[in-house]
Amino acid sequence: MALLRSYVSGRWHTPAEDGAPLLDAVTGDEVARISSAGVDMGAALDHGRRVGGPALRELTFHQRAALLKVIATHLTEHKDELYALSTRTGATQRDSLVDIDGGIGVLFTYSGKGRRELPNAKVLAEGPVERLSREGTFVGRHIAAPLHGVAVQINAFNFPVWGPLEKFAPAFLAGVPSLIKPASQTAYVTARLVELMLASGALPEGSLQLVSGGAGDLLDHLTPQDLVGFTGSAGTARKLRGHPVVIANSVRFTAEADSLNCSVLGPDATDGTPEFDLFVKQLVAEMTVKAGQKCTAIRRAFVPTGLIDAVTDAVTARLAKVTVGNPANPDVRMGALASLDQREEVRRSVRALADAGKVVYGSLDKVDTLDADPERGAFLSPLLLRADDTGRAEPHEVEAFGPVSTLLPYDGVDEVVALAARGQGSLVGSIVTGDADFAAAVALGVAPWHGRLLVLDTDNAKESTGHGSPLPALIHGGPGRAGGGEEMGGIRGVLHHLQRTAIQASPRVLAAITGEWVPGAPVRQDEVHPFRKTLADLRVGDSVTAGPRTVTQADIDHFAEFTGDTFYAHTNPEAAAANEFFGGIVAHGYLIVSFAAGLFVSPEPGPVLANYGLENLRFTTPVFPGDELTVTLTAKQITPRENAEYGEVRWDADVTKQDGTSAARYDVLTLVAKA
Repeated sequence: MALLRSYVSGRWHTPAEDGAPLLDAVTGDEVARISSAGVDMGAALDHGRRVGGPALRELTFHQRAALLKVIATHLTEHKDELYALSTRTGATQRDSLVDIDGGIGVLFTYSGKGRRELPNAKVLAEGPVERLSREGTFVGRHIAAPLHGVAVQINAFNFPVWGPLEKFAPAFLAGVPSLIKPASQTAYVTARLVELMLASGALPEGSLQLVSGGAGDLLDHLTPQDLVGFTGSAGTARKLRGHPVVIANSVRFTAEADSLNCSVLGPDATDGTPEFDLFVKQLVAEMTVKAGQKCTAIRRAFVPTGLIDAVTDAVTARLAKVTVGNPANPDVRMGALASLDQREEVRRSVRALADAGKVVYGSLDKVDTLDADPERGAFLSPLLLRADDTGRAEPHEVEAFGPVSTLLPYDGVDEVVALAARGQGSLVGSIVTGDADFAAAVALGVAPWHGRLLVLDTDNAKESTGHGSPLPALIHGGPGRAGGGEEMGGIRGVLHHLQRTAIQASPRVLAAITGEWVPGAPVRQDEVHPFRKTLADLRVGDSVTAGPRTVTQADIDHFAEFTGDTFYAHTNPEAAAANEFFGGIVAHGYLIVSFAAGLFVSPEPGPVLANYGLENLRFTTPVFPGDELTVTLTAKQITPRENAEYGEVRWDADVTKQDGTSAARYDVLTLVAKA
């Protein structure tokens, strides 16, 4: 049987020993063997820092985003191989869709976000420029630059594709190399995933490594520049977080741990309402998708006391239709657990839960299977429990990591909020109700204990991705028992891998460090209008000053009539005079912006292809009839687009009056040809 290899220090490593067997969750047959014997963990981390890190940091955010798309496209073309292996983990076609297509989707999402929301630069200038002195010669701003370490990513067995990719994508986009350590039971799927990623040709050497097998002394070699991302049990998270090297070096550690996630049915959702049916359907789905082996699965289902009998009947009726068996059979709705050991662990947990309630559906020891041997495979019946005594600790402390959930009654908002909090921190909770006031009260009450909340109703049911589906644009994590971490979250996930540094300097030096012009930095004004320069010729700080133009009463009257904006401050002298902010007729703000555009544009066809927006517009001083306007337009940021014949230019526009005061300030966004 094949030994799983590790990919470390730029080469594939095959262990010298036989390794431990990995069994097919459905048939019990041996799939592969695994061992990390002979892997030099310190050398692997050093290789990532010396080779992978510098190679990634040579690229811009946009270039790394483009490579993510290449990797995602390559995986899409070969995902059938991953689907075939996934079946051996006990996953059905639907389960594999969540894991494999979901993971590839994370890569595509981060590729798009990187191009749209980050600059085509190697460092991120974050937030506004802070003026630190009276004259403006001393300013400050935050920058975020890639850490010079390795992101060590320790993953759980339940999502061998999505798990690694949801950590890898933000790290790669940030410019930090990854070392993936998958859980052994399903590592053969992750190993093939890494082989495919490397075969894409898009990965700089050292940017991705794989350790198949035990972690050994991996954490002993961490430095203050390294990061650890962990998914798994809360107990293991505590152990890793307490590692002496992690503590001594203040290593960034984020954990996403199993938690007692809840779902709350609103009192309005009585039997026969759409929300009642949504609640039942969602609960059964969360119990059976991946055989309940999801860190986001619903473990506690809170139901109004008067509805708990109806919910019990509806859920058991729906569970009775679930076919358990060989996931390769299209008639099977739920496959096997990941291993026989995992099944025994779930049985132990259910026995503890049953002390506080009763099993109302399913059997711990018997399950009917389709096209599979229930003894050789790690099969288990879906198990629904009911605990009418909500004061018992077990439902709020014991998690059975399988197709198991417990129904608990509640009376009123205050009680359900208190019960939800007894889970001591969850990844996700859901509220199923058509009553917006009830949803708001519960959401605000339980938010401190949850990383994510889904409010499900008939308005969003058709498009909702469901309780248990983390999305790359939103954080995945939670407080307390859930680990206290945040993964993904769009650009938030990228920022986790960057060091935020406050730069205090003169405007000239700050502009040089960030690559963006800031007020007070030098400008260049020459005989060539900046709009006549291609992206290749244009430089940050290129500027033009135009004007003045006198604003007349006739201009204001015409603009009011032409646009229909007859607000009293522009048309009623008596009312305008009584306005403490103006004291008389003032020009429309958008008249000022229009006049400014008329002053700074170069009208001939040329490199500027389009104006696609304004940002950060503020009107700072009223403009009265007779005031003279001058505008200074300065190239603030230049962002070439990868694989395009144009780029984006952000211009600082400052419209001033005859006394030098600023009447309006904003950013103009244009598309400019590269050549």
